[in-house]
Amino acid sequence: MTFSTLMALGATALVALLASGCGQREATAPATAGKSATTPAAGAPGAATNDPLELTIDDALARRVVIGSVSTRRVVDTIRIAGRLEANQNRSSRIGAPITGRLTQIDAQIGQVVRQGQVLAEINSPELAQAQLNFLRAHSQQQLLTQAVERARLLLEADVIGSAELQRRQGELTVAAAEKRASSDQLRALGLTVERIARLESTGQIQPTAAITATLGGTVIERKVAQGQVVNPADVLFVVSDLTALWAVAEVPEQDAQFVKTGQRVQIEVPALDNERFDGRVAFVADVVNPETRTVRVGVDLENRGGRFKPSMLISMLVEGRSAERQVVPASAVVREGNADHLYLQVRPGVFRMVPAEVGPERDGMRALLRPLPPGTQLALDGAFHLNNARMQRALDGR
Repeated sequence: MTFSTLMALGATALVALLASGCGQREATAPATAGKSATTPAAGAPGAATNDPLELTIDDALARRVVIGSVSTRRVVDTIRIAGRLEANQNRSSRIGAPITGRLTQIDAQIGQVVRQGQVLAEINSPELAQAQLNFLRAHSQQQLLTQAVERARLLLEADVIGSAELQRRQGELTVAAAEKRASSDQLRALGLTVERIARLESTGQIQPTAAITATLGGTVIERKVAQGQVVNPADVLFVVSDLTALWAVAEVPEQDAQFVKTGQRVQIEVPALDNERFDGRVAFVADVVNPETRTVRVGVDLENRGGRFKPSMLISMLVEGRSAERQVVPASAVVREGNADHLYLQVRPGVFRMVPAEVGPERDGMRALLRPLPPGTQLALDGAFHLNNARMQRALDGR
């Protein structure tokens, strides 16, 4: 191969190499240009950020948000004390057996509404039979002495006996009448009604059972016996309570007990009823501090006409404590998420960040900040709900 031929081949290869490089640059340039055109500038309205708690808003959303700083006012602190609902002890009765014996019949059931004097159970007792026998003896003795006094009056009129004999017999009759009344009272204490005592007096037939009756009207909330069980007067057989009024009871820390007074109105929050709040009045404040828990027992009267409350429900008692100057925000500035309260702070124009906040209960449309913000902090005073919806929507869209 000649030298001129080699030179020609080299020139041809160089031209081909240069053409290949130019074509590669032309193919990659449009792709770079397209990527630049579709990437928004950082911080522009509507731009997404990598922080899931930050949100950049557009003009439409900005018109729905009111931005401002916190204000300060004197706020009464609310003390929240955990407690529970209990039966009102002033409207409850623990019913026991009046005599030792065996239960032959039980009529009352848990949850049953009973009236005062209604029979709850029947009891059979040898002691009851003996008490009835004593009553019959006293009744018989009274009848004999009544006849003896009548004969003495006739004999006195016939001048057969003196007045002293009549007076002696009248005294014996008085004692017999007193013994009969005492026996009758004992039978009533043992559970016999006045009607059954009258029937015993007229027929002389001993009745083997006595009734255990409700001492007040209400609902049977406890039943601690079964049929055939042997009981004595120390046993509690039934608990009946008027559930139209309950007690909300809480153990108040001793340092906060000074803010609770008898007759004071407080609020009761019931988690089982969607944290709904109800008004109540303080019924009692214990006079002593529990040395183990360093708390004071407080009870609040709570009306329960509709039967919504149940004994043993958990509650929170809200008591007004000390007053102090605090930062406050409108209730519309607070959003609830993840069982916690949050605010939307403006980190720069058009950009908001959701931050956790400790706030007190709503009062007159405002909520106190328990952890204050730095002076001059700008936040969404109104429209925080819309900001939160937009942020969650962005998270769902994966932006």
